[in-house]
Amino acid sequence: MTRRLEAAYPEAICSLEYTDPFQLLVATRLSAQCTDARVNQVTPALFARFPGAAEMAGAAAEEVEALIHSCGFYHTKSRDLIGMAQMILARHGGQVPQSMEELTALPGVGRKTANLIRGDVFRLPAVVADTHLIRIANLLGLVRTQDPAKVERSLIELLDPARSNDFCHRCVLHGRAVCVARRPRCGDCCLAELCASFAERQEAKQVL
Repeated sequence: MTRRLEAAYPEAICSLEYTDPFQLLVATRLSAQCTDARVNQVTPALFARFPGAAEMAGAAAEEVEALIHSCGFYHTKSRDLIGMAQMILARHGGQVPQSMEELTALPGVGRKTANLIRGDVFRLPAVVADTHLIRIANLLGLVRTQDPAKVERSLIELLDPARSNDFCHRCVLHGRAVCVARRPRCGDCCLAELCASFAERQEAKQVL
């Protein structure tokens, strides 16, 4: 399964655009309930004004809100961005921490965001349980739960740690390109013959 995804998506890349760990942290927080494409439209101006934690920590909430308004939930996100920058300066010397405990202590940072930072920045084994991964893992029969924490725990046991982070990125790419939620292109899917959901639908057709 992992090898098929590797062949289909050789570059297991995050679609968020950034130049350093703090910018990835900010972009990931903005991506909550917002598309990566929209975030990538917003962050150039945001990072030009507040390129790092030091600048963001001293920002006025109203100015940040104006720059991120189109990402939605801009009041909460602005508060979190400024708060996380202040905490990174106060507790971590201006550097984004790498432990799960330290990352999830930052305002607005949950396990999904923390795992993305740990995997993409620090190259640690990580399972980023986003909506694409949860949906595809269920379709494949790897898990039978919509709970992100349970999906993460289950896939940690199933996946090669060295490949886990890239597997998650490839599932996102696959979910956008082929296994689309409302119109999956199963005929073009490299995982079709390994997919529990596809097998069930084929059996149902035979019965009919």
